[in-house]
Parts: sequence; structure tokens; C-alpha cells
Amino acid sequence: MELSSQDKFQLWTMEKGFTGEVLFDRMTENLAEERYIIDDLLLKVNNSYFQLDKVIIAQDAVYLIDIKYHEGDYYLEGDKLYSVQKGREYKNPVIQLTRSETLFRQLLQNLKMNHLVRATVVFNNPEFTLYQAPMDQPIILPTQINRFLLGLNNTPSKLDESHKKLAQTLLSLHQVKNPFSNLPVYKYKQLEKGMHCRACGSLNTEIDQFDLVCGKCGTHERIEKAVVRHIEEIKVLFPEKKITTQTVYEWCNAKVSRRTFLRVLKKNYVLVGKTSDSYFE
Repeated sequence: MELSSQDKFQLWTMEKGFTGEVLFDRMTENLAEERYIIDDLLLKVNNSYFQLDKVIIAQDAVYLIDIKYHEGDYYLEGDKLYSVQKGREYKNPVIQLTRSETLFRQLLQNLKMNHLVRATVVFNNPEFTLYQAPMDQPIILPTQINRFLLGLNNTPSKLDESHKKLAQTLLSLHQVKNPFSNLPVYKYKQLEKGMHCRACGSLNTEIDQFDLVCGKCGTHERIEKAVVRHIEEIKVLFPEKKITTQTVYEWCNAKVSRRTFLRVLKKNYVLVGKTSDSYFE
């Protein structure tokens, strides 16, 4: 469906943020020594929610890292962050991080766990520049990331049961449902049906023997993988909807035969029931 301009901007912002997190994930994959790394934690303390992009539990400290993928020239004026090109004000991530750090310390106190906490904002878009960046704030700029990670790597880290307990506790406290998620309203009937390209999202696709082929970017994908991808899409968008051959056939706009959809369903999912009301899980 066509998104409103506000929803498009929100989607763009979320995609940029996700790109930044994925890039930083790759950079931290090769950290040596023993560490627990937990991504995208949503926690609740005293009825207050806070989100952490990355938590690194090491011997010397628990690192709370907020990742920002802003692009372009920015400057700080007092506690406010501005874009030079757009002239608009953005939320200062340091203020957000300080709040998260305070709530995280409260959580540790409630759990009676004693760990040193270090919080940092990492700007990891190579096309980002921050003017008037104060040296006393926990900010890592693109040119400082390698040194920051090298410093982590050069710090010995041997974990014990207390670190394991902390990691397990944080995972158990993760809030699956985000009360602040603001998704656009959508209904099954209003959405355009069809099999879209896994790479560019285009609905301009055709079946070529055993592949789904995109007419826009040329990407090939095996039909079975494409069908499973679309089934999982239905489950995410409409969790209350039962997965049947007919449902998948409609959602994919009859790109392939019902027999093919049924074969994929039987291979990858479990049939529930034996009557005409049966469905797959």
C-alpha cells in the first residue's frame, strides 16, 4: 500500500538505524577474549521503558552502546543537535543514552548485581561529521571507532558466573512487545497481493522454471524459498490468520499452482486438523 509521507519518513529512519546496527555488528564480530553481546534489548524499570542497541558484558564493565547512522554535517549547541544541511533539530542521543544508563543502573540495583557501567554513543556512518563536539561527552565518531574497538580488544576479559547470570537475566527481562511501536494501520484486503523480490521489493516478478525472477533488478530466488518467505510475511502481518493453501495462493496472487504451495507447506510446516478447516503451523 502507499504510505503517508510521515510513515515513509519513519520507515526511512528505521532502515537507516538498522543499517547502522548491522554494520557495527560486523565490526564487533571479531572481538577477542570472552564477552557476551546482546542486541536490541527493550527493558522496563519502575514502569519506564528504555532500549539498548547493544550490550557488551565484559570482565571490566558492562558497555551500553547506542548506535546512530546519521549522515551529513551536524553540530551541537548546548544540549541540542542540529543538521547543518536541513536546519532541523534532532534528539540528542547523549541525553537519551544518559537516561538509559540511569535506568540500567537502577535495574542492576534492583537485581542486587554489582557491575561497572560504561555508556557510549557511536556514530558509525563514514559520511557523518559533528562540529563543536565536546570532548567530555561519551561520543565515538566514525574516525574513532577502530581505536575504540581496539581498546576493547586489548582489555583482558574472562567471564564468570556473575556475568552469565547477568546475561541470562537481561534476556529474560526483554520486553517482546514494544508499547511505543507506531505502525501504520493496514488491512488484508487493501494490500496489493503478489510475490515480491527479496532484494528490491518489486512486485514485478515472474516464474522462470524453478526460480522467482525480478523484472526490475534481475534477482533470482528458488521458488520454495520465496514461498516460505511470503508465508512468514503473512504470519508477521496477520498473526491471527490461519495459514492455508488458499490463503497463501491469494497472498502470492496465484503466481504458482496450488499444488506447489501445498507441497511447500507440507515440507516446511505442520498440518493441524484433518477436516476442511485444517491449517498449517
